Amino acid sequence: MSISISERAANRIHEIRREQNVSDETPLRVAVVSGGCSGLTYNLEFDPKEEIKEEDKAFEDHGIKVVVDMRSFLYLAGTRLDYTDGLTGQGFHFQNPNASRSCTCGESFSL
Repeated sequence: MSISISERAANRIHEIRREQNVSDETPLRVAVVSGGCSGLTYNLEFDPKEEIKEEDKAFEDHGIKVVVDMRSFLYLAGTRLDYTDGLTGQGFHFQNPNASRSCTCGESFSL
């Protein structure tokens, strides 16, 4: 299993890279951290060190290298990252098959 990225999310990630002058080689680090109203929340950031540690899982989709630490991967296996810009809210959304519950804002979840 891996983490996949929708075409819309990939396009937005490429736009953000151009806006912030971030190299296409810089991996997108995805993590799960404690917090939010459901207990766990998602974190996305470009890894400024451009390092992939031995214990990291690395994937590539739509030309974007995604890096996840092993602890986060246990929560994220099979997740799809999407992006919406409609009336119901703009931003990245995680379609996580492992989440048993998520808050109404979609930014946190629990297992």
